[in-house]
Amino acid sequence: MDYFPVFLDLKKRRCLLVGGGDVATRKGRMLAKAGAILRVVAPEISSELRELVAQQHGELFAREYTREDMDDCVLAVAATDIEHLNKIVSDDAKQKNIPVNVVDTPALCTYITPAVIDRSPLMIAISSGGETPVLARLVRTQMETVIPASYGKLAQVASQWRDRIKARFNDGDSRRKFWEKILQGPAAELMMNGQEDAANQLISDELASDQSGLTQGEVYLVGGGPGDPELLTLRALRLMQQADVVLYDRLVSAGVMELVRRDAERIYVGKRRNEHAMEQENINQLLVDLAKQGKRVLRLKGGDPFIFGRGGEEIELLAQNNIPFQVVPGITAASGCAAYAGIPLTHRDYAQSVRFVTGHLKSDDTNLSWPELANPSQTLVFYMGLVGLREICASLVAHGRSATTPVALIEKGTTQDQRVLISDLNSIADVVAANDVHAPTLFIVGEVVKLHDSLKWFKAK
Repeated sequence: MDYFPVFLDLKKRRCLLVGGGDVATRKGRMLAKAGAILRVVAPEISSELRELVAQQHGELFAREYTREDMDDCVLAVAATDIEHLNKIVSDDAKQKNIPVNVVDTPALCTYITPAVIDRSPLMIAISSGGETPVLARLVRTQMETVIPASYGKLAQVASQWRDRIKARFNDGDSRRKFWEKILQGPAAELMMNGQEDAANQLISDELASDQSGLTQGEVYLVGGGPGDPELLTLRALRLMQQADVVLYDRLVSAGVMELVRRDAERIYVGKRRNEHAMEQENINQLLVDLAKQGKRVLRLKGGDPFIFGRGGEEIELLAQNNIPFQVVPGITAASGCAAYAGIPLTHRDYAQSVRFVTGHLKSDDTNLSWPELANPSQTLVFYMGLVGLREICASLVAHGRSATTPVALIEKGTTQDQRVLISDLNSIADVVAANDVHAPTLFIVGEVVKLHDSLKWFKAK
C-alpha cells in the first residue's frame, strides 16, 4: 500500500489553494463541499472560484504566491501550470508540516486526492496512487451505477438509531448482527424508497422484539431482462446481490445469473412445453414458505415479470399471506430483442401501434382474436410462439393479413448467440424448420421488419 487512506475534517478550517484556472476551480469545489474556508492566491482567478470563496467567507488574493500565504492553513493545494512555483509551494508546506497536494505531480505531494463517490455521509474514495487518475475516475463511474444515491439517506436514518441500538446490545457481535438485519432487510428497502416513517417504525419494532425470533422475510419479484446482463436495472442488481435464495426460470440467461449473490441458494423452477421443473402453484407456495422462514427471496424471471411472466399470480398469494414484496420491472423481450435486431416496434410510416401476444394460453392452444390481429397498421409480437408458428401464420393470412407481410424470428435475443431470421408469413415456418431453431424465441410480424437491414446494430461481443 503506497498511501494510507484517511478522511480529513476540514469544516471551518483554512486551506490554501494556489492557482485560479480550471484545475484550481475543480479543487476549490471539492474543498468548499467539505466545508473548508478557502484562501486562494493567483494573479488571475476564475469567476466560479471567486464565487466559491465568497460563499465560504474565505480570502482572495489576486497576486503572486508568497510564503506567508501558508500561515494558519491546515492544508495546501498547488494547482498551477508553473512547475517551479508548484515546487516552491510544496517545499514551503513540507517545512511547515502542512499536508500538500500538487496536481498531477505525485513526487511533490504528501497526500493525493482520490476519485470520490459522494453519498454523504457515506463516502467512497478510489485511488490509483496518483499514477493513473483517469483509471480511478473510470472505476468511480462504474461504481456510481451500482451504489444507489439513496444510500446516503440510508446512512442518515441509520445514524439516528446508533445510540439506541448501542444501548440495547451489550456486545459488538450482537450489534453487528442487528445492523446487518436492518441494513439488508425490509427496513433498508423502505428507507431507500422514501418511506422513512415506515422504516423507523419497523426498526423500533425490531429493537423492542425478542431477538431470538425469526426475521421478517421478503420477496423480490425481479425482471431479469431478455438476456444481456447489461440491460438489468440498478435496483434489480442491488436486490440480486442481497438475496438469500433465488428461484429462477430457464429464460434467465447465464450472464444474468452470474450477477446473483454468490452464496445464495439457487432453486431452478423453469418450465418447458409439457415439462415443468415445478408447477406454478408450488412455486407460489414456495415463495410464501421461504419468506416465512425469514429469508430474502429473489424470484428472478426473464424479461418483465408482469408481461407473460405470471408475476401477478405469484404476488397474489404473497399478498394473501401478508408477505412483504417488491416488484422490479425488467426490459421485456419485445423491446430488448427488437432493438438489438434493428426493428422499431412502431414507426410513423409502417405501424401506429404494437400488440404483445402470447403464442399459447394455459391450455396451450393458440385461441386468439385473429380478426383484430390481422390489422396491417400494427406490429404484432408473439411470445412463446415457436411451436405454434405455422398455425399463427396461417391464421393471420386466413383473416386478412397479407401472406407477404414481413416477419422476423429472433432466437436468443440480446445474447451473443442471437440469431435473426427474416422472411414473410407465407415462408417463415419453412425457414425456421430448415435452420434448427430453439427457444427462447420471439416472433415479430409487421412492415417495421423491413427496417432490419438498415437499422441493425447488434454484433456479438
